[in-house]
Amino acid sequence: MNYILFDGTVRNALLPFTFTRPVADIRIGILTIREKWENYLGSTTTTVTEEYLQEKYPMVEMEENIMINASFLPNAVLSEMVSNLEVNQAIFKGDEVIAFFTQDSQEEVDFDTYEIIEFTEDVLTVKNTWDIFQKNDAALREDFELVTEDRRSQPIPKSVNVISPENIFIEEGAKLEFVTLNASTGPIYIGKNSEIMEGSVIRGPFALCEGAQVKLATKVYGATTVGPHSRIGGEVNNSVLFGYSNKGHDGFLGNSVLGEWCNIGADSNNSNLKNNYEEVKLWSYETENFAKTGLQFCGLMMGDHSKCGINTMFNTGTVVGVSANIFGSGFPRNFVPSFSWGGASGFSTYITKKAFETTRIVMSRRNVDFDEKEQRILEHVFEDTKKWRKDA
Repeated sequence: MNYILFDGTVRNALLPFTFTRPVADIRIGILTIREKWENYLGSTTTTVTEEYLQEKYPMVEMEENIMINASFLPNAVLSEMVSNLEVNQAIFKGDEVIAFFTQDSQEEVDFDTYEIIEFTEDVLTVKNTWDIFQKNDAALREDFELVTEDRRSQPIPKSVNVISPENIFIEEGAKLEFVTLNASTGPIYIGKNSEIMEGSVIRGPFALCEGAQVKLATKVYGATTVGPHSRIGGEVNNSVLFGYSNKGHDGFLGNSVLGEWCNIGADSNNSNLKNNYEEVKLWSYETENFAKTGLQFCGLMMGDHSKCGINTMFNTGTVVGVSANIFGSGFPRNFVPSFSWGGASGFSTYITKKAFETTRIVMSRRNVDFDEKEQRILEHVFEDTKKWRKDA
């Protein structure tokens, strides 16, 4: 069977992260949503997404296909139902479609002609940016069971101070000595060729993905994912780094999400709680205004390729777009549009020529090419986000 993941109606609610990727390639827990579905289904997937992303994330359609709403995270029950779908069948949860069977001969999909199968069990969904960190605890636990099932961990080094070692899984090539791992509060996954430096204290649930690194004497409070080839240091709580991003120095990152190729300068901090303890509002790309989150704790949402200088301070509930460069004293405003250059004193447009020069250098340091395909995506984002930039 051919499986295709589609963005659905939540794409705009997941900006800035979906400026540069389909919903399926958001990381939550240990794996991306796509990787979760592929693990459960035992099959590769392709994508229905925005036209400008299709060159990088193409769709492969065959004679018979099952379309899957990527905002739904799979579990054993749901994935089995999806894999058993037949012609003219669809799975719904309430008014939302989860998956449906299509044939390439169909001119349109009319669910009034389908047999509707109702999914009544609990399922994790990602429908807002803050879901990524808020539901990371539950997603980490589910992924840990998925990726470690019927497998044996590498031995825990004798110098490691450990609580609940049965909840710890270490992949081949990982390095860790003289650290404290407390897995009594949730599982701890340490990926292939990753490293936890001496003096670090980590409380689960926690995932350190392949090639990622925890710097000396880092403190992690749990429900945190450090994506592939990312680095963390200082103090981190309930945050997700998608991949290739660095928060490598002292400073606090809490209830936050960083996309790929981000860099947080030394001694930078974000607030995750308002001084008056009121509900946090976040910039909404859908309404072009600030929307209620229902959360008391909410930190920084930073899109791909964005950076901040040393000692940067982010207010509670700050949204930073793609390829922004933030520096200087004081608090920048809590919505920083894509390709912005500056800080609290004002912003100008970060022209693509300069931005791409930096991007090329940054990616080459990790032996990744900044190719024309990536450049065209960022050029589209630059044009698409012009309306939110007001040069100082």
